[in-house]
Amino acid sequence: MKRLFLFITVIVVAGAASAQIANPVNWTFTSKKLGENIYEVQMTANIQQGWHLYSQSQPKDAIAQPTSFAFNKNPLVEMDGKVKEAGKMEKFSDKELGVSANQYSKQVTFVQKVKLKGKAKSNVGGNVTFQTCDDKKCLPPKTINFSVALN
Repeated sequence: MKRLFLFITVIVVAGAASAQIANPVNWTFTSKKLGENIYEVQMTANIQQGWHLYSQSQPKDAIAQPTSFAFNKNPLVEMDGKVKEAGKMEKFSDKELGVSANQYSKQVTFVQKVKLKGKAKSNVGGNVTFQTCDDKKCLPPKTINFSVALN
C-alpha cells in the first residue's frame, strides 16, 4: 500500500511540474482609448524565466515559427496599420547550426491600432499563434483566442 501511495504521489507531482513548464507564456489583452473612436489593442505576453517568444518578423534562416495575429471581421472596426511590437528584441544566432531568430524574453507587448466606426460599442477579437523555446527544447506552436472590449 505504501508503494502504491508513493507511486501515485510521484506521478501527481511530476504531472504538476510538467503542466507548469508546458505553459511558459501568459497573455493579457486590453484596450486603451487614444482619441474619439481610436483605440490601441494591447496584447502582452509575460514570459517565464529562461523561455523565449518569437517576433513576428524572422530572418530567412530562422529556427522558429513567428508570432502571428488573426483578427475576426467586424464591420464596426477598422484596423489601422499592422501589429507593432514593443519590447527588447534579442537577435539569437547559432553559427554552429547556421540558424538565427528574433526573440523576446520576459515580456513583449504587441499593439494594434483600430478605429471604431460610429458611436456603437464593440470589441476586437481574434487569435494569436506563437511558439516558445528555452535552451533545451521548443514547444509546438499554440493558438489562443482573445476578445477585447473597446470602451
